[in-house]
Amino acid sequence: MKHRILFFVIVATLFASCKDEVLPKPKAMLRLDYPTAEYMQSGADCVYTFDKNILSDIKENKGCSMVLDYPMMNGSIYLTYKPVQGNLDTLLVDAQKLSYEHVVKADNIVEQPFINTDKKVYGMFYEVSGNAASQSQFYVTDSINHFVTGSLYFYAKPNYDSILPAAMYLQNDIRKIMESLQWNN
Repeated sequence: MKHRILFFVIVATLFASCKDEVLPKPKAMLRLDYPTAEYMQSGADCVYTFDKNILSDIKENKGCSMVLDYPMMNGSIYLTYKPVQGNLDTLLVDAQKLSYEHVVKADNIVEQPFINTDKKVYGMFYEVSGNAASQSQFYVTDSINHFVTGSLYFYAKPNYDSILPAAMYLQNDIRKIMESLQWNN
């Protein structure tokens, strides 16, 4: 009889102690979805053209250097054009140096060479991971007359986890710029 009473007391205690406690939810990141990218050829009257995302606006255009502004993502891709006038080595060193200035805050920098012999476009894409100021850098050239550098910047304090979805989306746009870029000789 004692065992039955003890059994019922234990079962009653278990049922009484099993309450649904309200616990705070853990912190989580927002899920940011962006529309599928649609591209159109840039209307810039420059020595080069490229396909740009229709979500971007050409904010400035001075001497074939421009800013592709993405207001929806609070970021921009800065494109800088420089003519090659016997200074290709200097332009290459400056572009590489600019990319590696972010090594202080970056966790990793991955270099991805780019070669399009049909359009005579050669360059390098730098993917920067970590809390660096710029998440992507690139340069392209025809090695004779033209040199274009590009950088991705967000108008927010760098927090890699927070800007990662937007950074990945804009890195795809940068790759599209590199793949579609052609020189107007």
